[in-house]
Amino acid sequence: MTTVAPITSIAANIGGDKVSITGLVPEGTNSHTFEPPPSASAVLSEADIVFINGLQLEEPTKELAEQNLKDGAAIVELGTTVLPESEYVYDFSFPEEEGKPNPHLWTDPTWAIKYAEVIRDTLVERDEANAAYYRDNFDAFDAKATALADALRTDQESIPGPRALLTYHDAYAYFADTFGWTVIGAIQPENFEDPAPAEVADLIDQIRAENVPTIFGSEVFPSKALEQIADETGVRYEDTLRDDDLPQEPGDPEHSWLGLMRYDYVTMITGLGGEAPTLEAVDVSDVAPDNAEYPQ
Repeated sequence: MTTVAPITSIAANIGGDKVSITGLVPEGTNSHTFEPPPSASAVLSEADIVFINGLQLEEPTKELAEQNLKDGAAIVELGTTVLPESEYVYDFSFPEEEGKPNPHLWTDPTWAIKYAEVIRDTLVERDEANAAYYRDNFDAFDAKATALADALRTDQESIPGPRALLTYHDAYAYFADTFGWTVIGAIQPENFEDPAPAEVADLIDQIRAENVPTIFGSEVFPSKALEQIADETGVRYEDTLRDDDLPQEPGDPEHSWLGLMRYDYVTMITGLGGEAPTLEAVDVSDVAPDNAEYPQ
């Protein structure tokens, strides 16, 4: 059992056809506010392992899993496992006084590889007979994720101005730290409501000061505030960025965590005036059969 689509995709790449995977959180759903349906209890009660992001992202799902776990089953919190508390990011959407760090590690491939390591080690421990299979799948995934990160570092050098992001959702903080970008704001604050007019005015002033050519919204979470900012500043509004909605359809080559992140990186780089030929050449297909299912 997994939660958000990126984690489901990474787990499917490592587990392949040796595991049966059910992703609980539908793609394009706000994972911060997602409440699992009653039917999830039955699915969770059959799971041997429940992989969640942790870092207080999916507390209702975690609580339901704890109530329904069968004997010997385990909940594995990937983000909480790999991220030292000293590296927690608190910011405008995740203020420290609220006690919840920014949980979006998976938009940074260096952290996604660490997720895959934990998934590999958990599956090896639980299914030693297929240990070599899981390790081989991890090695292949590691190679592709590393190639993605290397291509990102190459192509982002083509951006003529600052690597500055104003986004619909605060999902790129760890990515920004690793790759030298600046997140100047996120429209969706910690309560997931529209920002106040004063906040919009401040962001408009910052956009003008930073001379940012594009601001980034989402086809999943349309934002009138971003449209207003674009209208008042004259910058381009790119409304197709995503953080947990995989591109294309299940079974398509780009319907993967790799495809998701390449899409975002290409969108951000080209939106800021750069070019992304190295990223476009990266193979983002799954390294193992994706047999994940989503309950209705």
